[in-house]
Amino acid sequence: MGGMTPTPPARRVLLAAPRGYCAGVDRAVIAVEKALEQYGAPIYVRHEIVHNKYVVQTLEKKGAIFVDRTQEVPEGSIVMFSAHGVAPIVHEEAAERKLATIDATCPLVTKVHKEAVRFAQEDFDILLIGHEGHEEVIGTSGEAPDHIQLVDGPGDVAQVEVRDPSKVVWLSQTTLSVDETMETVDALKEKFPQLISPPSDDICYATQNRQLAVKQMGAEADLVIVVGSRNSSNSKRLVEVAKLAGAREAYLVDFAEEIDEAWLKDDVSTVGVTSGASVPEVLVEGVLEWLSKRGFEDVGIVKAAEESITFSLPKELRRDLRAEAASLTEGRAAR
Repeated sequence: MGGMTPTPPARRVLLAAPRGYCAGVDRAVIAVEKALEQYGAPIYVRHEIVHNKYVVQTLEKKGAIFVDRTQEVPEGSIVMFSAHGVAPIVHEEAAERKLATIDATCPLVTKVHKEAVRFAQEDFDILLIGHEGHEEVIGTSGEAPDHIQLVDGPGDVAQVEVRDPSKVVWLSQTTLSVDETMETVDALKEKFPQLISPPSDDICYATQNRQLAVKQMGAEADLVIVVGSRNSSNSKRLVEVAKLAGAREAYLVDFAEEIDEAWLKDDVSTVGVTSGASVPEVLVEGVLEWLSKRGFEDVGIVKAAEESITFSLPKELRRDLRAEAASLTEGRAAR
């Protein structure tokens, strides 16, 4: 018996559910497509509509033009605000440039904006947990810049100072890691025992569900592949959550061709696959195909939650925005 080689363990894929598109992303992407259908190209979009390379490239081919600043949009055009939301000053800039606007901000982000406004009106110090420079954080902070300070993880807590420790509330970016956010909140509560929590958890249902599925999957997987873009906050969190859950390796890829064969070492028998909230399913299918060609044909689903949430499209899509944009610029000419 001594010379027999052990049979290699069966190769299998664990596919996370839920994964991919959330209701806010679905709504934003459809809003761009509908606007192009209804009003014709070009439709300008301020920032990437959602943080996914493939989605942005696909919409560009259809006639969407992505800009970083409102000032880049020609007067009298139609501009759409991305799912991440914008600060009030951006609405003002659009009005000054006589732009017709479509607001594709995710309703869950809008909820955080409203909380910020309300707590600022009541003169609270607002501690916004989030990543510096992320579009969503910039938008939320812009609602009440004098009242909001950013707390970027537990390490930031030491330098937080407030005017009145009995009037402090925390809010958060919707796409963070649930566990890391609660770690930050616990540290803040230690420093400010009277810290108030938002009326409902700010981290969105989709972010939580996707992390939950990855936790279950990561515990069993040797390698986890997360499909998503480098600038997608929720996708990057899935990589972190996978590693914390016990996966030996976890990587972020935009497309199947970015997978490195070297990741499939001899001892890798179980590969977990999931995707961030702005990732179309076609990209996940590409990864599954790539894996099946290399012997990973057996696919099992790891289900963490049911999702049935949908959001109605931005109301502006029911109006004739080209006519509105024209009348805005004519109004200026007539004066």
